Amino acid sequence: MPKVSEAHVEARRGQILDGARRAFARHGYHGATVAKLEEEIGLSRGAIFNYYPDKWSLFLALVRRDRHRFFEALQKDGLDGLLRQLTEESPEWLGVYFELAHRLRTNPELMEDLKDAAPEEAEQSLALFEAWQRDGDVRDDVSLEMIVHFINVVANGMALGTSLGLRFDVEPFLELVHTGIDPRLRAPQ
Repeated sequence: MPKVSEAHVEARRGQILDGARRAFARHGYHGATVAKLEEEIGLSRGAIFNYYPDKWSLFLALVRRDRHRFFEALQKDGLDGLLRQLTEESPEWLGVYFELAHRLRTNPELMEDLKDAAPEEAEQSLALFEAWQRDGDVRDDVSLEMIVHFINVVANGMALGTSLGLRFDVEPFLELVHTGIDPRLRAPQ
């Protein structure tokens, strides 16, 4: 059997992931059967599952790709860039995350898979938040853990709203978010 180049392997992985994302967005995670994945990707199940062992692995690879893009937005344009990007995502694709929420909540192993999907981005994001707090860009009168929870709640809320088709006037919303983390706007002691 001839050896294929790394470029070919990466291109094929990209083709599979792009098609899987379309299939999940169109049919939901549960509705994206192997036949629908084959149809959307344009490859046989053997070709697809040669690269990814199962549908869950496909989804986790898409999660890793999303987290990488989201971290890049956070790093380049701060929290505003991340939240703007969430409002520009496909509502159908974001809906897949929420479709899986019950399954994740009731299956600790799957939840661990999801948490471990992009450990580098998680570590780098935490380091970025630490630097922001150390540099006085976010409040230091609450724990870093609380700041991260707050940002996660806001980001997940924006993702949920986007998945439901809500349209945000993002600039006033960002202003509200900043009043929560701005060190100059601390609650009186």
